[in-house]
Amino acid sequence: MEPLVGEGGYYVESYRASEKIAQAGLPARYTGERDFSTAILYLLTDDTFSALHRLSSDEIYHFYLGDPVTMLQLRPEGTSEVIILGQDILNEQRVQVTVPKSCWQGCLLNEGGRFALMGTTVAPGFEFGDFELGCREELLEQYPKQRDLILKLTRQE
Repeated sequence: MEPLVGEGGYYVESYRASEKIAQAGLPARYTGERDFSTAILYLLTDDTFSALHRLSSDEIYHFYLGDPVTMLQLRPEGTSEVIILGQDILNEQRVQVTVPKSCWQGCLLNEGGRFALMGTTVAPGFEFGDFELGCREELLEQYPKQRDLILKLTRQE
């Protein structure tokens, strides 16, 4: 696994579809053709977090093993949701979470956690040009009710 520059954590690409969707068959937000789908393994450790970012495509998180993770989703219409990813589904933890396109997302291990191994699947497939890192000041202004998590999930600029 290698560091995921900008976002944080560690990743390795585990799948990239062999077929592509032509740009003409995609919404205007895409700048070129895209693979049908991509997938990665994603690792958070006690000294990393996934900084708030958004993608041009939907992304599905899959929780595999380790300690629970808190995910913050900030939606374009101004609402937000805090989700716990983990294996304890009887206590409302989720092993699978969808992040809609254009939704700000970030996550970190719950306090005391050592690591979490997850996977993500993106369709149409992920390209780094589809990634936008969040600006702390702008997110604090747009989502003041989530101040504490925004401060934890952004880096000082």
